[in-house]
Amino acid sequence: MAIVGERTVEWVGIQKRLVGSYLIVILITVAILEIFLMVSVKYYYYHNIERILMNQAELSASFFHQYFADEDLPKQSERLLNGFAQNSAAQVQIIGSTGQLLQDSTGTLAGKSLIEYQDVQSAINGKVGIWRGNELSTHENILAVSYPLQAKDITVGAVRFVTSLTEMTETINRIFTLFITVGLFVVAIVTVLGIFLSRTITTSITELKLAADQMAEGDFSVTAKKRYRDELGSLADTLNTMAATIRQNNQLKNDFISSVSHELRTPLTSIKGWAVTLRTSDEDSGSLLKDGLEIIETETDRLTELVDELLDFSKLDNGRMILNWNSLHMTEFIQHIGKQLAPRAARQSISLYVHVNDKFPVIQADENRLKQVLINLLDNSLKFTDPHGSIQLAADSDHEYVIISVEDTGQGIPEGDLAHVLQKFYKGSSHAAGSGLGLSISEQIIRLHGGRLLIESQEGVGTKVKIFLPK
Repeated sequence: MAIVGERTVEWVGIQKRLVGSYLIVILITVAILEIFLMVSVKYYYYHNIERILMNQAELSASFFHQYFADEDLPKQSERLLNGFAQNSAAQVQIIGSTGQLLQDSTGTLAGKSLIEYQDVQSAINGKVGIWRGNELSTHENILAVSYPLQAKDITVGAVRFVTSLTEMTETINRIFTLFITVGLFVVAIVTVLGIFLSRTITTSITELKLAADQMAEGDFSVTAKKRYRDELGSLADTLNTMAATIRQNNQLKNDFISSVSHELRTPLTSIKGWAVTLRTSDEDSGSLLKDGLEIIETETDRLTELVDELLDFSKLDNGRMILNWNSLHMTEFIQHIGKQLAPRAARQSISLYVHVNDKFPVIQADENRLKQVLINLLDNSLKFTDPHGSIQLAADSDHEYVIISVEDTGQGIPEGDLAHVLQKFYKGSSHAAGSGLGLSISEQIIRLHGGRLLIESQEGVGTKVKIFLPK
C-alpha cells in the first residue's frame, strides 16, 4: 500500500507541475496583456482630453492675437471669456500677465492669484503649460492647459482651459475592472483546461507504469493501453511489442529447453542402453561389441556437437567469441568442404556439386568458423533433401564481396517460418532434430566477419542460402 501511495504522490506531483506550468505561463501572458491594455487605455483617454484642450487653447490664443492684440486685456477679458467659453465644455480662465485671475467661466471672483500652478507659470513665460493634479481648493483631480496670449511678441496674459478628470477616471476604472475580470476568467478557464489536459497525460503515464510494473514482475500477457496517437501512444506500442517479443522468446526458450532435453536424453539413453547390454551380455561376440562401441561413439559425437553449439551460443550472446583471422584460399577451402560431405551425400543418394573458380581471391577470415557455418548449412540441406535430390555448393565474387551459396532441392521452408529461422531457439517444426541454434550461430559468425547471410526458400521446391563476405 505504501508503494501505491508513493505512485499516487508521484503522478499528483506531475499533474501539479503541469498545471502549475500552464498557470504560470498564462498568468504572465495575461498580466503583460492587461498592463499593456491598461496603459494604452489610460494614455488614450488622457491624451485625447489633453489634445482637445490644447486645440481649444491654441485656437483661442490665435483668435486673441488676430483680433484683440491692440486691446487692453483686463478690459476685454469678459468679452474674450464669452467667446472662448462659448464653444467649450471646459472651465475657461483669463489670466493676467502677473498670474492674477481676470475672468472665470465658473463665476470665480477675479483677482485670485494662480501663479502657483506650473501650467500658469509656463504660459506667463511664453510657453504652453500642461498640468494634471489635484485642485488646491477642492482637491479634485483636474487637467489644465494654459496658452500664452501675445500682443506684438509680448506675453500679456494667458488663457487656461481646465477640466475635471473624475468622470474619466471612473470610466477608466470600470474598463480596468472589466479587463481584470476577463483576465481572471481566462486564467480560470486555462486552469480547468490544464487540469483536464494534465489528467490525459498522467492517466496514460499511470497506465503505462502499471503495465510496466506487471511486466517487471514477469507478467508479459498484460497489454499497455494506447489512448492517443502521440509519444505516449508510441511508448505503449513499444511496451506491447517488447512484451510480445519476450513472450515469443520465452516460448522459444521453453521449446528449446524441451528440444535440448529430448536431444540429450536420446543419445544418453542409447549410450546407457548399449553400455548395460555390453556389461550384462554373456556372449563373447566381437560384432556386438563393435556395433555397441560405434553407436556409443556416434551418440557421443551428437552430444559433443550439441554442447559445442550451446557453448558457441553462450560466447556469441555474451560477446566473448573471438575470431582467429588468417589468409584463406577460398578455392581450396570450398573444395575441401565438398570432399568432407561427399561420402554422407552419397550414402543418402543425394548429388553434391561443388562449383568454384580456380582463380579465386584470398580473403581474411577465421577458417574454422567459416567451416562450421558451411557444414551447418550443408547438414541442414542433407537433412531436408530427399534421396535423388541435389545440393550445390558454389562460390563466386564481385568487386566488393565473395559470395558463397548452398542451394538444395529439399523440402523448403514454409513462408511463415522463413522470417524467423535466424532467431535463436527457433525451430520451424517441433519434430525436427537439433537445438534450433545452428542458423542463428551461423548468421552471427558471418556478421562477425563483416558480412551477411540471406535465405531464400520455397516450400516443396528448395532452399538457397547466400553468404556475402567482404574481400
